[in-house]
Amino acid sequence: MSATDRLNTIKGHLSGNFPTGMLTGEVAIITGSGQGIGKSCAEVYAREGALVVVTDIDAAKSDQVAADINAAGGKAISIPGDVLDAAFPEKLVEGTVSAFGKINHIVNNAGFTFDGMLHKTTDKQFEMMLAVHNTAPFRIVRAAAKYLRQKDGANKSIINISSTSGLHGNIGQANYATAKAGVIGLTKTIAKEWGGFGVRANTVAFGWVDTRLTRAKESGASIEVDGQKVSLGIPTGNRAAKVSPFADIPLGRAGNADEVALSVLMLSSPMSSYVSGITLPVTGGRGI
Repeated sequence: MSATDRLNTIKGHLSGNFPTGMLTGEVAIITGSGQGIGKSCAEVYAREGALVVVTDIDAAKSDQVAADINAAGGKAISIPGDVLDAAFPEKLVEGTVSAFGKINHIVNNAGFTFDGMLHKTTDKQFEMMLAVHNTAPFRIVRAAAKYLRQKDGANKSIINISSTSGLHGNIGQANYATAKAGVIGLTKTIAKEWGGFGVRANTVAFGWVDTRLTRAKESGASIEVDGQKVSLGIPTGNRAAKVSPFADIPLGRAGNADEVALSVLMLSSPMSSYVSGITLPVTGGRGI
């Protein structure tokens, strides 16, 4: 697609003359899309006409999201699996191409937290965060190289999900903050190496978004990794009763999964055809 074609696509969409969506016929892999932000991304990409590959460690959730998209008139398949499994990236990529013939977009969203104060963090806690947030995305992108590194004029993007913890650090998250900072370096390298093939690579750094990672830890949300239960969420037991957790957010609230998914969609769309190598903070103004 030429620059003129892309511009006409944008104009047509904004004028209401492009009802089938900005990503019509394009193929998007979205990891961790069985729930939360990943699920919202899968849904908004599908609404914009993308052929979506839903993938999550929880097969039932992955299958359900794909089924819901199809029931709503979109097109999706489910390829569930564990991104920490070294064999899974190849399975995911080849399964995508077998079903849809190509790949246009990869959203590396899968991840979780494994919090602890630095002096109490174990090697396993630290290394697991690097594995899920750095090694897994690297392997998926590498597996897709032969399909993306082509000068075909297609709309192609890689979006890696980071966090404000990766931008500013965070108490109790030495492992997570290190991994999320690494996401930015990986993304910029992809942008420089693959830009010549028309691949745009960008990072989205989320702030406080209402998901199981930011809700009260006391609610009991958890994930099982290598047979170990990892509690998710933010401890609230010592929080002063009258202190708002959103006091430093200019918009005064948390984001929700559906609205922040649109920031990811934007970076895959023709609207961002000349945007690559950036880190987009999606924070409600927090950190300015």
